[in-house]
Amino acid sequence: CHPGLLAAHGIGLWDCDLEDDALSWTDGVFDLFGLPRGAVLARNEIVALYAEPSRSAMERLRAYAIKHRRGFTLDAEIRPATGPSKWMRLIAAPVCVGRRVVRLHGIKQDVSALYD
Repeated sequence: CHPGLLAAHGIGLWDCDLEDDALSWTDGVFDLFGLPRGAVLARNEIVALYAEPSRSAMERLRAYAIKHRRGFTLDAEIRPATGPSKWMRLIAAPVCVGRRVVRLHGIKQDVSALYD
């Protein structure tokens, strides 16, 4: 599926390299977080855009996913750089080399309409 089509529907693809926490996003994720497409990303700055308790739930699930080589799905409240708070469905899956998780990747989708 074309990333531009996904972005038009509030959906984006993401990837996080666990060696250095480098993030890679398609346009839909930049739009969801209210950031300019192609902006330089720092994971700690992005995590700060998650509202509590969504941030702690995401970090807990992320650690479990890495330790146990499991994916997860979480509806998380975020506070985009521009605009009001919104809800995002985060779907994450591990990428393994042997038994070691080297990356997490997945989908982020605007699900705010479900929480209105």
